[in-house]
Amino acid sequence: MPLPAAFAGRLRVPVIAAPMFLISGPDLVVSCCRNGVIGSFPALNQRTTHGFADWLDEIARRLDGIDDAAPFGVNLVVHRSNPRLEADLAVVIERKVPLVITSLGLNRDLIKAVHGYGGLVFHDVINLAFAAKAADAGVDGLIAVSAGAGGHAGPLNPFAALADIRRIFDGTLVLGGALSTGAQVAAARMAGADMAYLGTRFMATQESMAPPALRSMLLDASAADIVYTPAISGVHGNFLRPSIVAAGRDPDDLSKPASYDFGTTEAKAWRDIWAAGQGVGTIRDVPAAADLCRRLADEYEEALDGAARLSCRAVERPAG
Repeated sequence: MPLPAAFAGRLRVPVIAAPMFLISGPDLVVSCCRNGVIGSFPALNQRTTHGFADWLDEIARRLDGIDDAAPFGVNLVVHRSNPRLEADLAVVIERKVPLVITSLGLNRDLIKAVHGYGGLVFHDVINLAFAAKAADAGVDGLIAVSAGAGGHAGPLNPFAALADIRRIFDGTLVLGGALSTGAQVAAARMAGADMAYLGTRFMATQESMAPPALRSMLLDASAADIVYTPAISGVHGNFLRPSIVAAGRDPDDLSKPASYDFGTTEAKAWRDIWAAGQGVGTIRDVPAAADLCRRLADEYEEALDGAARLSCRAVERPAG
């Protein structure tokens, strides 16, 4: 599936820097977009709709005049616990945000409204049933949040998720889950994805709003330090074991689930217990986002060139 026409000529590497609660802000979004990666942030990272509108205006101002900048996106939580959805959507429509990423619920009226001004809607899904509903609702892209993704994640192996979803959806298919390098982006493309969804890797950048203790924890972590549980936010997700311990909870006995909290009250589940994906083992530095984007693009191109060489060798190998 070709990428949407709105992305043509504006991406150096087919990557979306995923919107991360309390982590993604204008600095990260703008730096990504200036360097050929789609930057995004959750509307709820600003505590009010007015503040959300201010961030959109700031991003538009800082990208103004850069014709080849990548588009940016905004995440809207569609779950009923988000009382700001209607007001935030009105701001999105007024500002004509290029890409809206919806999660934790499906809203057909929202999709129609974004399409009304020419915007795109990508929707997070963790299984085939959710993917089928979103495809039927008319979304432009599906984000397969597979096993190992940071924060709310599904249980499916990424290869299985891609195969299942592609059977019923011919739009843009994005793969998320433990992806951190350009070579892994290339692997996702060769496996059937159109784009890759990277969150944790962008968490460890100079422009992210991650606190220093979280950045340090990411540098020290491996996949064994990720706990998959519904007990932190009420929805299955991946969280850093050391942050669970630091918050005074036992990561091996999280029997009492917490209630939903998407920013309307005290956000302890995300402020004090930190989400991260199983790809943390590849993170060994905290670069500027621009440097990371360039690194991803170089690794991606090198991996594709390597795959082409392997293919040539296979063709040239004599039979028997």
